[in-house]
Amino acid sequence: MAKEKVCLAYSGGLDTSCILAWLIEKGYAVVCFMADVGQEEDFEAAKKKALKIGAEKVYVEDLRQEFVEELCFPAIQCNAVYEGVYLLGTSLARPVIPRSQIAVAQKEKCVAVSHGCTGKGNDQVRFELAFYALQPSIKVIAPWRLPEFYTRFVGRNDLLDYAAQQNIPVTSTKSKPWSMDENLAHCSYEAGILEDPNTTPPDDMWKLTTSPASAPSEPEDFTVTFQAGIPTKLTTSSSDGTTTTTGALEIFLAANVLARRHGVGRIDIVENRFIGIKSRGCYETPGLTVLWVAQMDLEGLTLDREVRALRDQFATVGWSRCLYNGLYFSPEREYLQHAVVAAQDGVTGQVRCRVYKGHVSVLGRTSDTANLYDMSESSMDEIGAFEPSDTSGFIAVQAIRLKKYGAMKADKGERL
Repeated sequence: MAKEKVCLAYSGGLDTSCILAWLIEKGYAVVCFMADVGQEEDFEAAKKKALKIGAEKVYVEDLRQEFVEELCFPAIQCNAVYEGVYLLGTSLARPVIPRSQIAVAQKEKCVAVSHGCTGKGNDQVRFELAFYALQPSIKVIAPWRLPEFYTRFVGRNDLLDYAAQQNIPVTSTKSKPWSMDENLAHCSYEAGILEDPNTTPPDDMWKLTTSPASAPSEPEDFTVTFQAGIPTKLTTSSSDGTTTTTGALEIFLAANVLARRHGVGRIDIVENRFIGIKSRGCYETPGLTVLWVAQMDLEGLTLDREVRALRDQFATVGWSRCLYNGLYFSPEREYLQHAVVAAQDGVTGQVRCRVYKGHVSVLGRTSDTANLYDMSESSMDEIGAFEPSDTSGFIAVQAIRLKKYGAMKADKGERL
């Protein structure tokens, strides 16, 4: 009888390499799926390792273009930020991975899909909700939630010992046990010594960005052009001349080069996971940070105040939660994204920026098509079309309820 076939989301790292060996040990035929979402990975070496461990096939799918166009750029339009600081770098890559993995599983006629997400993290939710939305009948094998697996492999040291027994080469060591997850937009670090929220991350942990202290002593300027909230061009100038980059993936890569060189995009936070656990994470999000800062600045020039407020109050929060909580393939996410796209129609123009020693700042912005800013109205040196005396009535109307409130507090003898 033919073995049941499982499609495993494989990274080439410690966890999924051990899971691959364990699934084979359990009698499954395993097809490995690897997603190229821009991580600096030797895919050929990982493919060879999976085949050596015993995988029947290994698929490596290039999802970078899809990742930038369908997730990263819409996130910029949405002002997608989780808990005020986190640009959702890990969450953003998740939807394209299970969508492609399910396609491979269907092609290979797999009865199940599997992943290496821990039983305490968000990714298990993100992957599995996506699997069930994309193929409702699919079976999911989640080793880190199976007692026979997690009682055998209590921690990373047990995995390292198992890998040694199975002759599986891994890059994680007992002296550097933190876990990393990388994609084109971002790299995350957690576990090991980082689980103590008061432990300062070692300097050699950060992989993507130059330390701000060691970054170039000269700032670097660039201009980002947007069309309806989407970056369409990035221009840099140097002694060698002007370089213009177009194309979604190419712009993102160029933004990464700039930001990484100048140490932009590092954060160290304790966040609230969807399942209710607090988690400490260190994140590098270089290129996405500079593009997000530029786009948010352009909105100040081109986006109506009330539309922006509604977007930030509802779409930003709702869309970010959908991504973080694994609900990308949901009707509410589709609804919110349609609203955001409509709101971004006029966000067109150019933003001049500067990166320097871990910071990105805006030098100026222009828009020829959707400029809601009127210099003469804002000027302190001319009246323009604005009639100052009109403000008296505006203040009087705004003061009506405040006068009533103040009088009520006075009657109660309470201090405002």
